[in-house]
Amino acid sequence: MRSPHFAGAYRALQCLSHHVSWMPTGKRQQTLAAEVCLSGIGLHSGVATTARLLPSMAGEGRYFVSAHGESRIPASIEYVVSTMLCTTLRRGGATVRTVEHLLSALEACDVDNCRIEIKGGDEVPILDGSAKGWVEAIKHVGTCDSIDCNGKTKEKMAPMLCDPMYVCKRDSFIVAFPSSKTHISCGINFSKAPAIGCQWFSFSMGAYSYSKEIAPSRTFCIYEEVQQMRNAGLIRGGSTENAILCSAASGWINPPLRFNDEPCRHKILDLIEISLFFGMVTRSSTVTYHIL
Repeated sequence: MRSPHFAGAYRALQCLSHHVSWMPTGKRQQTLAAEVCLSGIGLHSGVATTARLLPSMAGEGRYFVSAHGESRIPASIEYVVSTMLCTTLRRGGATVRTVEHLLSALEACDVDNCRIEIKGGDEVPILDGSAKGWVEAIKHVGTCDSIDCNGKTKEKMAPMLCDPMYVCKRDSFIVAFPSSKTHISCGINFSKAPAIGCQWFSFSMGAYSYSKEIAPSRTFCIYEEVQQMRNAGLIRGGSTENAILCSAASGWINPPLRFNDEPCRHKILDLIEISLFFGMVTRSSTVTYHIL
């Protein structure tokens, strides 16, 4: 699940967009080669929904279509209205939430243009709590060049960080430095849950490395906080099938973990989603992120 600390990162980074320049990559924009359709439970709503991922034209970007097909919601910072335990996008009266794992996978798999239709509710299915299912489905259908209404391809532009950046909130911080490749180092410190404790993981961005090292990492939760969140109307669809639970007193409730540092890796998964919203981090920098 999204940590409340990410809200500060959204607000702070939004003010620093002048540090980024968009540069040509020499590559063509990509879209899905065929439709992807996955169904499951919404983490917070508990409602069964279906997400259809469809090929989209060059220049359209990634965008959601509401359950009634009445409104297009771009995956853009302008439409982020909440980051409390998930990312929620809204345009007009249309809302879609818990988009982070899907968008992280699309970014890592180089899907630049994609139409995403959500049926049955307003929440993207949580699947097993990771991005693994999305990555596998995207790889299964493959990608191809996007074309515009005139049948022409368009060049892919990439954000390049011009200057070092630093934002912080209380004990959490993000530091980003210009670099020819994207490298992320993430640290977490959950002193209230000794089984998690302090973890660090470093990762170089790439479709293969993401699918092996980041995508399988699942969202996690402190067991003693579950009832409080449910009383607030959250995680109604949460279970040991789509999250890993850690008790502050007794450790992991539903092992085994997929990685010894799975919680830290999952924070990188979420951070990649934030980077695509701002067009700041991906493929342009070395990033250090830390949360307490």
